[in-house]
Amino acid sequence: MGISSTDFLNLLVSELQNQDPLNATSTTDFINQLTSYANFTEQQSINSSMTSLASSFSSLVTLNSVNYIGHTVEAKTSTAQLSNGSATFGYSLSSAASNVAISIQDSSGNTVWTGTGTGNAGSNSFTWNGQTSDGTQLKDGGQYTVQVTATDAAGNSLLNYTTITGMVTGIDASSSTPSLLVNGVSVSAANIIGVTS
Repeated sequence: MGISSTDFLNLLVSELQNQDPLNATSTTDFINQLTSYANFTEQQSINSSMTSLASSFSSLVTLNSVNYIGHTVEAKTSTAQLSNGSATFGYSLSSAASNVAISIQDSSGNTVWTGTGTGNAGSNSFTWNGQTSDGTQLKDGGQYTVQVTATDAAGNSLLNYTTITGMVTGIDASSSTPSLLVNGVSVSAANIIGVTS
């Protein structure tokens, strides 16, 4: 913890009172000390202002995020929660793809399903029926991550990003940057790319 302005002034006055008259602090040194004090005070003021600004910004983001509650949004993320036996993912491609492979992993990183998807330039969507590759229906509530590999004939990647679509049900303000709860998944408000209803 730094010293206060009062502490600094008291040290400066003590130095002036106790300096050796035969070896007094030079004018240059004294001016340097005063400049240091001015810089110290300014830095304390800036730190205080920045803390206040960060707090205000966080409150503003939280307040603005409240407007999303009850609306269906599309957000950049790769994780969705299985709900009513399915999960819908989206993905954006920079141009038409020759090959699109999709895999779904559970929260432990195990691949539970693999398949193919459409390769249209721009937006594509995929609804997974919540079943493993061998046909076992998984329970609602689990979080699953999609991995999309989309390439052209030469094998170049064309994937821009993956998305989920869902209703915003709440706000998670436990971290410094508030997040929206979309179908039970925490998503940064900065990752919202569309509101559909």
